[in-house]
Amino acid sequence: MRPRLVLVLGDQLSEGLSALEAADPARDIVVMAEVMAEARSVPHHPRKIVLVLAAMRKFAERLRALGWRVAYTQLDEDGNSGAITGELLRRAEGFGAAEVLATRPGEWRLTQALAGVPLVVTMLPDDRFLCPATDFADWAAGRKVLRMEHFYRRMRQRTGYLMEGDTPAGGQWNFDHENRKPAKADLLRAPPLRHEPDAVTQAVIDLVQARFADHFGTLTPFWFATDREGALRSLEHFLTHHLRDFGTCQDAMLAGDGFLHHALISPYLNIGLLSPAEVCDRVEAEWRAGRAPLNAAEGFIRQVLGWREYVRGIYDLHGPGYAEQNALGHTRALPALYWGAPTRMACLQAVVSQTREHAYAHHIQRLMVTGNFALLAGVDPGAVHAWYLAVYADAFEWVEAPNTIGMSQFADGGVLGSKPYVSSGAYIARMSDYCRGCAYDVTAKTGEGACPFNLLYWHFLDRHRARFQPNPRMAVIYRNWDRLAPEHRAQVLTQAGGFLARLEAGEAV
Repeated sequence: MRPRLVLVLGDQLSEGLSALEAADPARDIVVMAEVMAEARSVPHHPRKIVLVLAAMRKFAERLRALGWRVAYTQLDEDGNSGAITGELLRRAEGFGAAEVLATRPGEWRLTQALAGVPLVVTMLPDDRFLCPATDFADWAAGRKVLRMEHFYRRMRQRTGYLMEGDTPAGGQWNFDHENRKPAKADLLRAPPLRHEPDAVTQAVIDLVQARFADHFGTLTPFWFATDREGALRSLEHFLTHHLRDFGTCQDAMLAGDGFLHHALISPYLNIGLLSPAEVCDRVEAEWRAGRAPLNAAEGFIRQVLGWREYVRGIYDLHGPGYAEQNALGHTRALPALYWGAPTRMACLQAVVSQTREHAYAHHIQRLMVTGNFALLAGVDPGAVHAWYLAVYADAFEWVEAPNTIGMSQFADGGVLGSKPYVSSGAYIARMSDYCRGCAYDVTAKTGEGACPFNLLYWHFLDRHRARFQPNPRMAVIYRNWDRLAPEHRAQVLTQAGGFLARLEAGEAV
């Protein structure tokens, strides 16, 4: 009987992967490949490349220990075709195989590429989620709006997480109102768990240093976990040191502490070293044992059971064209400051610098600083999407595109949210300490030193008035704008226009 090839991608590092479950170790051959086409599909952060490649190498050894035959191609190996499809064809020829078992990739680009391979490809669903894609499609069918909160409540009822019979624990579904407090610097706050590179990881670090030195991002010291055991230790570190305070200040931002009480396990979830069920199980257990408050447990589980599952459903439902949407018609090039060019804006400086150093920023830094600025400035959402996909270690298109195209940039026209996530500088001042060291004055609405967010906020609303004024949630904002003196409004728009002109000219702003 001819062997079949079992494709395992770099974000599919789970022993229970559907393609492995459907295969026979005595007959079939696992194919794993480090290829330049994926490493350079966007200019991925060097830390992200190391994370994925080192984790792949270790997972391949784990599969071999479990009795699998693994045909593994390293990036610098002679004969490497440079593409996933090329490696499948090369291995098919070498082993006399004509069939491929594959778990559906998390990116439409790869799904379409595999469909074009001249082999018999059996595409299996990725069942490492708590909501199968078919169930999400059933839930979405016939609904005019697909609101995450409605989906989240359904998932709570379905899974039983944080439920007391048929009612939510604590008598309410969502404790978000308790999770919006600013944070203070705390020298006793435990830092993230750092994993020292072993020989396998160090070899990949050396390879990436040699091959991808031109990519944005600092490579060393590298401290991500690159195997399941390390990922589990990171999860336990979060539960022990940070879960209790996670909820209260999950939206806070500090210039001197980019991690606060965040879990930093999303890279491990998104490449398959952890599962969403096990992390939700552990968080709920901490709450039931009295070691974590309900607002913290609910806030965390909502991010995984609610938001993570929801955006995956949106990505699957809307198909290959989702990431190409541009409902607001924004076309400005991504400013150079996103790649580290000088800026006088302390918030953007802090988040971009942190991103360069760690391949990490938490969700509010992404949404309300870099995302908010790009949306207000009218940056091409495709360029914003490509930037997020490149610079963050946890960014894979199925999760990143809905967060960027939908939630952050409103480029999907309101599929994810009923209104755009935009704010003036007041939100950043309230939730962070960035404004204290900024060259701009966050309290100034106009004038030479006025915070650019204050100017761009009204400029954005003014130029998109026809679209957003009919929205009941935004009508009051426009009434407030209209109450301002005509001279003041004109000054705001003129100054915002001047700022955008300087930004587009490449000046440091």
